[in-house]
Amino acid sequence: MTKASVLQTSLQRTHEWLRDIEQELHFDSEQAAYAALRATLHAVRDRLPVELVAHLGAELPMLIRGMYYEGWHPSAARLKEAHATDFNDSVRRELRGHEELQHIDQVTRAVLRVIDQRLEPGQIAHVIEALPEKARRLWRDAH
Repeated sequence: MTKASVLQTSLQRTHEWLRDIEQELHFDSEQAAYAALRATLHAVRDRLPVELVAHLGAELPMLIRGMYYEGWHPSAARLKEAHATDFNDSVRRELRGHEELQHIDQVTRAVLRVIDQRLEPGQIAHVIEALPEKARRLWRDAH
């Protein structure tokens, strides 16, 4: 497979994820779907130990993986701070300016459902178990 076809495949898979999120949220805005995916992935990522951040990142399509790692600075202090911060508050902070995405519970559940549908359950089980209790419950409730 050529580099161009790898990029094209990743772009196609990214559009599929975004379409799924749009459908889950019942609106037609790829930009809003992108913002919802990015904010939710960052909230998940920031609550995981480094090895699980890498584990989840390896399962994501290439372009989504880049979005996932954007701005990430691994540290024990940052992980502790993220565990002390409400999951939905983290998502809400990243979604400032996206008025259509202010129903944070609905947004995070929609994105987590898409992640569940797109990734193998066994691959994300360890990720879910490593999250703080409220985030774990939110992910499980997304089913």
